[in-house]
Amino acid sequence: MPMKIIPVLDLLDGIAVHAMRGERKEYRPLKSVLCPSPDPLKLARVFDSQGFDELYIADLDAILGRNEGFSVFTRISSETDLSLMVDAGISDLGRAERVLDAGASTAIIGTETLTDLGFAGEAVRALGEDRVIVSVDLKGGELLSRSEEIRSMSPLRLVEALEGLGVARIIVLDLAKVGSEEGANMGVVEEVLEGTGVEVITGGGMRGIGDLESARGLGVSAALIATVLHTGKLTSAELESRGFL
Repeated sequence: MPMKIIPVLDLLDGIAVHAMRGERKEYRPLKSVLCPSPDPLKLARVFDSQGFDELYIADLDAILGRNEGFSVFTRISSETDLSLMVDAGISDLGRAERVLDAGASTAIIGTETLTDLGFAGEAVRALGEDRVIVSVDLKGGELLSRSEEIRSMSPLRLVEALEGLGVARIIVLDLAKVGSEEGANMGVVEEVLEGTGVEVITGGGMRGIGDLESARGLGVSAALIATVLHTGKLTSAELESRGFL
């Protein structure tokens, strides 16, 4: 199966912002060569027109516990052909169901906001393994979580536990790499691919085609990219020419 490229939108206060190393107080409205506005619907329409078929959205307001402004998911899903995978601080079934009902195809459970490891298994049983992805959230290689149990684990041990709970797909995302263009944390990715049978998506810091080719060579199923698209360093035409679109 070819590796998919999934563009990313980080939303804060209702607009797209430029994420940088997980330092959310420093996030500023997104400036993109793709679109003159940080309006998420307009940006989603651009991605749709360029041939992408899936979009990753991090709803930072929900992740930070501010509000549930999920209507943007409904608008994007109804006005484009994009499938949405959404991280909205999901740590209970009610919020997961609201995210899916609002138009998301897949609910992302981020370890950053997860309070109980067992919930991942509960979500898979209730919603189906094809509608749940667990994001293994790292910062500088260290696991981020509200759960002491999760923080005490190595990334590989955590993914082994998730696999045992029925989780079939994970994201490996090191927030310290996000927006940095320094390359993703591929050491953890490689370890997980070698040690488990889960499907792995990665992102955070992707620099261009070289990094994507390396990820594809390892067996990564999808790569999340943002900054290199918005700066114009990587185009949909180049992705298409290399068999990524």
